[in-house]
Amino acid sequence: MEWLPHVTVATVVEKNGRYLLVEEHSNGALVLNQPAGHLDENETLQQAAVRETYEETGWTVEIKALLGLSLYRSPHNNITYQRTTFIADPVSHNASLTLDDGIVRALWLTYEEVLAASQRMRSPMVIRSIEQYRNGHHYPLEMIY
Repeated sequence: MEWLPHVTVATVVEKNGRYLLVEEHSNGALVLNQPAGHLDENETLQQAAVRETYEETGWTVEIKALLGLSLYRSPHNNITYQRTTFIADPVSHNASLTLDDGIVRALWLTYEEVLAASQRMRSPMVIRSIEQYRNGHHYPLEMIY
């Protein structure tokens, strides 16, 4: 049997002290997550992050930096996810876009609101990524080739 991790991307998007999150259905619960998803064939990690952010929130973003890499094994399905998280700036919003299946809405939360909703996070990577961002972690995009 061949074991392969799932390659995923996510974005941390901050605007005026608020972070762009999605409220989505996952494993029978309504959870919060960064805009995130799987890498599609023939796209770069940055392209996947821009696409997923748009599909899940209606926001077009510009990728500014690499935030970090993480591994997470979901207790719900025992799948290991290798996630590349980017820092992105919001550029424009399409309020009429129909969001991806399972996405209820996009919302902007302060750090304090994120912490208050910590039990609703899809995974520990959500808060950890915001904390990395707040602590000044950022790496040049040239690290990815």
